[in-house]
Amino acid sequence: MQHRARPGAPPTSRFPAAARRAGARPAALWPLALGGVLAVSVVLALTIGPADISPLQVARSAAERVTGAGTSPAGGDAAALSSVQEAILWQLRLPRLLTAAFVGAGLALSGAVMQALTRNPLADPYLLGLSSGASLGAVSVLLLGAAVVLPLAAFAGAMAALVLTLSLAAAAGSISPSRTVLAGLAVSSAASALTSFIIFFSAKGDSYREVLNWLLGSLAGSTWASVAITAVAFLLAGIPILLTGGLLDGFSFGDNAAGALGLNVPVLRWVLLAGTAVLTGAMVSVSGSIGFVGLILPHAVRLLTGARHRVLLPAVALAGAVFLVWADTLARTVFEPREIPVGIVTALIGAPVFAVLLWRRKARS
Repeated sequence: MQHRARPGAPPTSRFPAAARRAGARPAALWPLALGGVLAVSVVLALTIGPADISPLQVARSAAERVTGAGTSPAGGDAAALSSVQEAILWQLRLPRLLTAAFVGAGLALSGAVMQALTRNPLADPYLLGLSSGASLGAVSVLLLGAAVVLPLAAFAGAMAALVLTLSLAAAAGSISPSRTVLAGLAVSSAASALTSFIIFFSAKGDSYREVLNWLLGSLAGSTWASVAITAVAFLLAGIPILLTGGLLDGFSFGDNAAGALGLNVPVLRWVLLAGTAVLTGAMVSVSGSIGFVGLILPHAVRLLTGARHRVLLPAVALAGAVFLVWADTLARTVFEPREIPVGIVTALIGAPVFAVLLWRRKARS
């Protein structure tokens, strides 16, 4: 017998599964669109700066490197780069842009995971004291004159902060998201106080400027080694996290609902927290403290993709990469020949954007 729809029911109510699939298709296209935007953004950002380099010259130089052909002399060939332009393109701009892309992707992805695990819309990658711990490690070696080990010291500081946060949360009773957040705030405050104390008694002259630049977040010193650190961190920690979208959907309705779905909630939560901590620690060790990326990007991308993490996670990683590529481009070009720390740019953009997102959330509710 043919099933007839109720009078007045919406047309899609007769085919709920088909309607859900149809609604999911446009959302699933966002990662592809953002991937294209990222590729175009990197090419365009390579051409922005005091050295006059066009997209055609970037394409020509890239093709010559891929095919192994020698660089043509600049004279009489408008598409050829001089040796100075080649050095600017491949040794300065490209490593910096790739580092920005990986850092932005890692921080945005970590923010989305933290918000899902803690069910706290204000969570970000620095919630567990990671940024303050990394800052303490970095400032310590900067003032000791051992800047060569800065990434390692910053990463060690971030991991020490994570261990201290989890230990403090466990000492307060059974580990829960709320206890972990409170422990993270306590560890963050303590590490920030120690950092300020060290700077107050030790920093002077050029060292003070170097420390301040790192604390505000900067990609100015990025090299191919920075690209390697961030790329390996994203490969080892970011890619596995991207594959957990279906599992994170189970946390949406609380631990009991996730457990009823067959998820081992405590183990899964701490594995993902450790993964985001490793990812964040590696990114902060290269870039310094860059705020708002992991806080606002997940909220903004949810407006496009919805809350399904299988689509949200890759989309938010790509959006974070695009955002930081352009934020860093603004940081190095707006006040030429001087440049400002990229953390200032992300804060100037992120604070009003976050206020707008909160206003939209209130209007919808």
